[in-house]
Amino acid sequence: MATALVRSPAIDFRHTRFKLVIRESRIHRLGVYAGERIPARRKVIEYTGEKISRRETKRRGDGPLTYLFTLNDYWTIDGAVGGSGAEIINHSCNPNLYAWIFKNHILYMSRRVIERGEELTIDYRFSEDVDRVICRCGAKTCRGTINLK
Repeated sequence: MATALVRSPAIDFRHTRFKLVIRESRIHRLGVYAGERIPARRKVIEYTGEKISRRETKRRGDGPLTYLFTLNDYWTIDGAVGGSGAEIINHSCNPNLYAWIFKNHILYMSRRVIERGEELTIDYRFSEDVDRVICRCGAKTCRGTINLK
């Protein structure tokens, strides 16, 4: 059985340093947008959720939509359960955020200045060993798939 959709997507402001808003995205369904200018190399939001084992990850990973982020060799964070809003951030092959795992926390950091109104994006970097997922990010450097090649 797969994880259900996030029923009421929201930003948990306990886990962000900047004003962020959720609205429709041209990339996929909903996206997270900067509500103010975000400087380069700053923590934007922490990816939070339920900490689950690899076995549970495999169970929840079956399905068209998941909000799973691998923390380490044993633990995964399921953003669909207690997520901060970071789980709504869409993929891009030319992202403005990167993930930094620091002391068992998944932090989304700004790669560059992000202007107010700009959609926040991160490279999901799906393994080439999992089912291929078509990318719709629209970046000039789009590799055509969310999976790494």
